[in-house]
Amino acid sequence: MELLVFVAALFGLLPFGIPIAVILIMCAFSLMFYMGMSDVSVISQHIVMGTNNFSLMAIPFFMLAGEFMSEGGLSKRIVNFANLLVGRVRGGLGYVAIVASMIFAGLSGSAVADAAALGAILVPMMLANGYRPERAVGLICAGAIIAPIIPPSIPMIVLGSSVGLSISRMFMSGIFPGILIGAVLMAVWFVIVRIDGYKDVSRYTAKEALEILKDSIPALIMPIMIIGGIRFGVFTPTESGAFAAVYAFLVSMLWYREMSFSALPKVFLTAAKSTAVVMFIVGAATAVGWFITVAQIPNQIATLFGSLKDSPVALLVMINVFLMGMGMVMDLTPNLLIFGPVFLPVINQAGVDPYVFAVIMIYNLCLGLITPPVGTILYLGCGMANIKLGNLIKGMAPFLLAQIAILMAFVLVPQLISVPMRAISG
Repeated sequence: MELLVFVAALFGLLPFGIPIAVILIMCAFSLMFYMGMSDVSVISQHIVMGTNNFSLMAIPFFMLAGEFMSEGGLSKRIVNFANLLVGRVRGGLGYVAIVASMIFAGLSGSAVADAAALGAILVPMMLANGYRPERAVGLICAGAIIAPIIPPSIPMIVLGSSVGLSISRMFMSGIFPGILIGAVLMAVWFVIVRIDGYKDVSRYTAKEALEILKDSIPALIMPIMIIGGIRFGVFTPTESGAFAAVYAFLVSMLWYREMSFSALPKVFLTAAKSTAVVMFIVGAATAVGWFITVAQIPNQIATLFGSLKDSPVALLVMINVFLMGMGMVMDLTPNLLIFGPVFLPVINQAGVDPYVFAVIMIYNLCLGLITPPVGTILYLGCGMANIKLGNLIKGMAPFLLAQIAILMAFVLVPQLISVPMRAISG
């Protein structure tokens, strides 16, 4: 019955457009009153406890690093380098969008930040070269969800801290899957270019290419230093966030000199707002998660899926169908915090590698960012080129179908994640 109360409260409040953190707190109240408890201070205590986690300190640092990169010109250099690398191929700007998404993923860790930063630069260029608006924006949106897979990843930090997985190992587990997603999107774009008839190419002289390369080096070595530093134990994931913020600040101020001191208040305020939203959701999800645990809802859900524990593939398929439905109606972070602790014991009993499941879960829920009705990145994309949601969904359909196919490949062949992870982790 407690499960029914939680589901009724959650889905009863979602249609009203109430912020998800507030909805989670109201779900906590619903469970508390149903269970006959009256000490409301339990909710506030668990909200504070949920955010009092050392691993979560990486989030504000990466948020700040992302703002420094956008304000300081690092994003523009990444696009220029990607254009130099693949822009000479027919339909080059599409390949540039995918490569730039993969590189930017190693800097920001946020799909929304990736879409906003790259969309602001690339969408006007793509439209000027005759690209269909819905196709251009659709590709940007589809590429943006690579960001939570390739390290550093804010969703990996959130999930790892909530279920007790090593964030460093989670980071290593996302490298190859992220590259694979980018490669598949390029293959789809190769076909789309010939269907839509795009012919744009970018050519550079040797001198221009050398200038772009030299100008891009400070931005390009940042993800190498972050991933390499974590892999070889130079710093922890939390410390890597601090390093990323300091490095992005120094490069923006002293090397590119595109960010002035007068811009700092705006940068800090934007990063603080973004961090506050995430941490409020984390705290609220922790509070409702405590009541969910006390009410033994995880055991009820585990019972529903537990009959499949002897068939790991069937179990993963059913869990992914469930998560895909939840991702369509609720944002990424609360889904991770609520259902991560619920499903981890089940997949452990089935003998599934928890790090493989973590990548699959995050990737699945990322698809919710580009599917209606919630689709945070979808609505951001509509604003990029002032297009209707329906048109954007049609333009993005080939990329979305490819993303779903990749997800199923991860489920059916988990070695695509586990084998490279072990090779990289050593």
